[in-house]
Amino acid sequence: MITDATGHPGPRRRAALLAAATGSLTLLALAPLPALAHGGAPATTEVTKALSVAGVAAMDPGTTAGTAAARNPAGNPLRPVTALLAERLLVADKVAAAKYGTALPIEDISRERQILDDVAGRSVAMGLDPVNTTAVFRDQIEAGKAVQRALFARWDAHPRERPTERPDLAREVRPVLDRVTTQLLEALRESRPAREAASCRVAVRVSAGGQAYVSRLDRLHTVQLFRGLRSVCTG
Repeated sequence: MITDATGHPGPRRRAALLAAATGSLTLLALAPLPALAHGGAPATTEVTKALSVAGVAAMDPGTTAGTAAARNPAGNPLRPVTALLAERLLVADKVAAAKYGTALPIEDISRERQILDDVAGRSVAMGLDPVNTTAVFRDQIEAGKAVQRALFARWDAHPRERPTERPDLAREVRPVLDRVTTQLLEALRESRPAREAASCRVAVRVSAGGQAYVSRLDRLHTVQLFRGLRSVCTG
């Protein structure tokens, strides 16, 4: 391997490694889903392999060095964005648990419209493109619904895996989603130069792979994390 004076891969070699990692992570995200519920077999082994190809961090996420390296490889400014996208996806599990076995639908059109209208208005005040920002949040809403549908199907098929507690949507779940919305808007603003860069589509996928590793996402959540990236880059 070609390295620089510090013993790390040079810029060209690192770009090639990142591209290879992106391919590995994308294949992982689009692979068949044998285990759909969060808590099934995590995809950390595959993600670790892809990250090691990129020279990012094939460490135990339980260690300080491994967690720090996987959270923000090479100071990736997109990592706060992908961290929040992953967090929002995991909240979808609680939304599903709150709705399962009730008359509440997975798709709540009025709630979705309320979120998107709010995001559009706040985007303008923050100097963000409201069309792009709304698209990012629409992708996250669709990803969250996909997680809910998969969990519903799994709980129908495996009654013993059904949630034993029902979170309160209004008091427990939506305040978390509201906080994530605010933080994600801020992260999108702070990462705007990186999102406008030509390298964004590579960088955001590597960042998402690292976050899937740190968060120990299973295959269902990893797939939806990657599919929710399509509007993040604007360049």
